[in-house]
Amino acid sequence: MSTELPPVAPEVLAEAVENLTARLRKKLDAATEACAAGANREADGSVTVRFGEDALVTLRPGPSGTVTEAGQATCSCLLAPRCLHRAAALGAAPLADAAPPSPPAEQPEPEAPTESGPAEPAGPAPVLTEAQLGAAAALWHAAAEALAAGVTAGGAVVQAELLRAAHTARLAGLPRAEAAALRVVRGLRAARERRATQRLGALTGAFRELLHTAGVLASGTADPALTGTARRAYAPGGSLQVHGLCREPVLSATGYGGVVTHLLAPDGARYSVSDVRPGGLARARGAGSASVALGGAVLDHAGLARGGLRIVGATVSAEGRLGAGREVRATPLRGTLWTEQPAAQLFARPAAEAVAELLADPEGAESALLGCDVTVVGAAGEHLLVREARPGAPLLRLLPAHPHPELPHTANLRRIAGYPGLQLRVLGRPDLDRAATLRPLAVGPVPGAPYTLRLPEEWLGRADLGYDRLQGSHFPPQADAPGPVPAAEGPDPLADSPLWRVRRLLETGVAGGRRAVAEAARGTAPLASFGPLRRAGLTAAAELSAALAAEADRRPRNAFGRLTDPSPDGYAWAWLAAATHLAAAERSLVAASWTATPDGAMPTAR
Repeated sequence: MSTELPPVAPEVLAEAVENLTARLRKKLDAATEACAAGANREADGSVTVRFGEDALVTLRPGPSGTVTEAGQATCSCLLAPRCLHRAAALGAAPLADAAPPSPPAEQPEPEAPTESGPAEPAGPAPVLTEAQLGAAAALWHAAAEALAAGVTAGGAVVQAELLRAAHTARLAGLPRAEAAALRVVRGLRAARERRATQRLGALTGAFRELLHTAGVLASGTADPALTGTARRAYAPGGSLQVHGLCREPVLSATGYGGVVTHLLAPDGARYSVSDVRPGGLARARGAGSASVALGGAVLDHAGLARGGLRIVGATVSAEGRLGAGREVRATPLRGTLWTEQPAAQLFARPAAEAVAELLADPEGAESALLGCDVTVVGAAGEHLLVREARPGAPLLRLLPAHPHPELPHTANLRRIAGYPGLQLRVLGRPDLDRAATLRPLAVGPVPGAPYTLRLPEEWLGRADLGYDRLQGSHFPPQADAPGPVPAAEGPDPLADSPLWRVRRLLETGVAGGRRAVAEAARGTAPLASFGPLRRAGLTAAAELSAALAAEADRRPRNAFGRLTDPSPDGYAWAWLAAATHLAAAERSLVAASWTATPDGAMPTAR
């Protein structure tokens, strides 16, 4: 949609759609698509949208730049505020992140983590409140309806129902469920607008997370940790000494940009300093050299990534993020090389071991970093193929940590690909949704290697791929390259497994809704689709897929042709069961893809 429109709080949009008549709701999608191009920013900071000659919608965002109240969106027509114009303008605007309220009084705050780790619970875990159970049930129903509709029918009305349920979940103290619902709504919007960055697989994963979270919470048997944390609580961390690892640009779909600098303590604990604000790409590019707002330290993020801090009175979140409280004091420390402790420990064990730990604890996998020494093999499509420097290690695939063309990740990897045989020390984030794939954040020379990077001394032995641009002078002469490196790419366990049939069925449901799954499975298609799964020994996957297809096609009607069971719950549970099984099976294949085999190839999977 138009970037001229200010972000809108989810509950404001949900209320506007809810106030429309049934007749106007049918026209909402077309009105939303037509109105964004007519947005104009006025001198007072408001944004106006013209609908013909008689209707003018005015959006007046608050100090935060977001429309957070119904009164900040007005229309000049006679039906306002219950008019199609106002709802369409709000629906064309970007969806803002909701500001979480204070946690409910009856839901105790978890104990704050200490320097030695998270505090142990003092007694039995508290149960969910009646309000939370009701909110989770409402969100489950809205999610099931959205899944049954799919992208093709998941227009503004369906999205508004999800937003209304997400708002109720927020008020009840279920921030994790609310966040999952907002991801689904943004994914539906992107898919309907056919944005280039939208991937159907990502929306499928968002639906799986939402249905799982809402379904388990509504059952009343959920661990209270599934409710999530409404605010990033910072607890006293005492005195800390941290050393920089690398910088990572941050660029979100909601218009935020900035940088995260990753840090490491002598005991191996991970920390980070974040500077993310509204501003998009320009903010992400400039923040890499912005000053660090932490305890009066005279460092910028570039200096911190290659330096360190001694912090007194530190405040730390549960995720290891350092806060900038009034009592925090920080003084710079000299930088350390990756060959020195504590950074050296990141490269000391096989990558497969680190990945196995991450797969066993998915909650912490998103922010975990992995280090390894590799030898460049060459480019293969969008991948840079490398081989870990261990006997019999499999080929690994390197992908840009952020694919935006204005960030140097992709250009740096392309330049590295031109030096087969180059030895690299790589620090990155494993992509647990792909076979043996690493998204590098920084690279450096391998100690003692004759054919490796030659970085400037002031870079302290590493290049941040999201900010530093590798030049020809940073590479050794190609005349010194070792002998030919085998360029054959190993098998991809995920691509070669017949599990792709399950994935296609699930994505068909997300794209076209329940009807599309039913039509795809009619006739002889089930035998053709599920037979290979059974022959490969994937019996559970075959049975769950068949059950999903059968449930999608189950539409019992009475003698008058009316549905006797219009609820989408059965279909949503069948879809969730197949999606959960597929996620677990694919994770096992990902783990296997990192494991070495006698010939160094990736293990195949049936």
